[in-house]
Amino acid sequence: MRHLVDRKYSVIYAISLVALILTLKAAHLQLFSNKYKEQAQKTTLEKSLVYPSRGIIYDRNGKTLVFNKSIYIIYAVYRKIDPKMDTTLFCSLLGIDKETFITNLNKDWKNPQFHKSIPFVFLNKVSPEQYAIFQEHLYKFPGFYPEQRSIRGYPHNHASHVLGYLGEVDKKIIENGNGIYIAGDFIGKSGLEIAYEKELSGGKGVNYILKDNLGRQVGSYDNGRLDSMANPGEDMKISIDLDLQAYADSLMMNKRGGLVAIEPSTGEILAMVSAPTYDPNLLSLDENRSAGMQQLLLDTINRPLNNRAVTNRYPPGSIFKPVISLIALQKGVTWVNRPIFCPGFFRLSASKVQKCHAHQTIHNISEAIQHSCNTYYFQITKDFLDLYSYKKPGIGLDTLVSYLKDFGLGSKLGLDYSYENKGLIPDSKYYDRVYSKETNGWRSMWVLSLGIGQGEMQLTTVQMANLAVIMANRGYYITPHFIKNYPSGKLLPVEFTNKKRVRIDTKYFQPVVDGLERVVTAGTARIAFVPGLDICGKTGTSQNPHGKDHSVFFGFAPKNNPKIAIAVFIENAGWGGDWAAPIASLLMEKYIKKSIDPSRKYLETKMFKGLTNVKNYDLTTIR
Repeated sequence: MRHLVDRKYSVIYAISLVALILTLKAAHLQLFSNKYKEQAQKTTLEKSLVYPSRGIIYDRNGKTLVFNKSIYIIYAVYRKIDPKMDTTLFCSLLGIDKETFITNLNKDWKNPQFHKSIPFVFLNKVSPEQYAIFQEHLYKFPGFYPEQRSIRGYPHNHASHVLGYLGEVDKKIIENGNGIYIAGDFIGKSGLEIAYEKELSGGKGVNYILKDNLGRQVGSYDNGRLDSMANPGEDMKISIDLDLQAYADSLMMNKRGGLVAIEPSTGEILAMVSAPTYDPNLLSLDENRSAGMQQLLLDTINRPLNNRAVTNRYPPGSIFKPVISLIALQKGVTWVNRPIFCPGFFRLSASKVQKCHAHQTIHNISEAIQHSCNTYYFQITKDFLDLYSYKKPGIGLDTLVSYLKDFGLGSKLGLDYSYENKGLIPDSKYYDRVYSKETNGWRSMWVLSLGIGQGEMQLTTVQMANLAVIMANRGYYITPHFIKNYPSGKLLPVEFTNKKRVRIDTKYFQPVVDGLERVVTAGTARIAFVPGLDICGKTGTSQNPHGKDHSVFFGFAPKNNPKIAIAVFIENAGWGGDWAAPIASLLMEKYIKKSIDPSRKYLETKMFKGLTNVKNYDLTTIR
């Protein structure tokens, strides 16, 4: 009997223990673990992202450069798709074939990126027109869900390199984005779109939609208490003048090269051209994007996606002569009224001479600039490099380089842009490596070409334009930039308002600027003369060992209280006065006088036609 009683209590104890374990497990699952709560939410809630509108970009006068337009993305949930759906109708509505339907629907389900119960992108870039047709029949295709997104549109076919374009995020961006981006998001890929991605993109919002056991939406979850609104991106007014940019694009047609125009008093970039250019609509994220991108990428000769104005670096040629003039005057290496005899050449050695142009006798530095005398500047450069000792030209060179850094050379200027090349200013260490096998080191005579902007020296077009700004301002510049202001009133960064001064006394600018004026009135750029405009500038012919020389010009106008500074670099175009100088003068005339004098219309027509058979890209090339 006692045995039966013990057995009874053992059963009770066992049942109680099991009940306690189950109770504790249930408590753990319901009170302490989020696993099943999250699973339940997946089946009852739909988390819908709300994408913000991207900031609109305006030119300096308020004209729209970039706006937003709608496209649609079709998502699919594999388990909810009706296997008996009319795929023929579905494909015809969206303009796809059966093969695309099968490929887009069947994912690698072993990949954790995909799940048959979680939405994935089925079809991207559906136009509003296509979606309008599809929407009428959407109820016939359970498991497919549309999402409206914004892409960029361009009312004008100018400033493509400035504005940049959008693209889809890649895996690396997602991993480094701290949860900001997910697959299928768009992000700035170049130009101002990427430079101001943070400001333009805004912030996403979230809507939680309550769904029944059949997956149908029944309303907002918890009266929308968990929802958040999207924050639209900031609108921006940039410094580009659309009318001037359009004119500059026209002048640079059928050419390869770069052009940059800057307002000297503010550092605001008025126009930037990389030629050949392309219509920005080619790279809008619509159904034509792939064809447009393919055409641009396959053109390896013209490389239209490359921004020659900030990326390519070139020997500046003779436009460097005014710069070394200022530095030599400041260091006392030369003086304003120093005459230097030029027999038509400069002797580099007993058997080697460097030729010079045929010109009158040079009596001062203004005339040296006017006639672009190579002999004059070879002598000044030699004097500078040998300033401390002819056996130690590296000390003189490094002194020169330290001044060139004040002019923004040898380093990035700091543009608010996606990429900028720093150019190349060789110093003593550079030549120590080049001439490392020379037991007695190198000598100034070996690198005199630096004094006329040749040799290893290389600048970007925007750096050349900034040199013109420094001349125009008689000694200072503000970091060139595109942002003019935010409509919200947000302040500009201090680097875009602070003046950067070069270590040159103001008094030395007058004879140099006088020389630049003489270049246009009675020198190598007479073709750039415009009555009443007082253009100051300098031509350059940048030597090219691989082909025809490059045409270069930098300048500003008017001489006093200048409104515009500009640099033009045309690849393989010959003398600076042939192409670069006329283009610059026409652009300055257009900006200041708003029209071209009838007497110069012939020159305008010649510049429009160009000199090479360079392909120009617009929408008609792919349609």
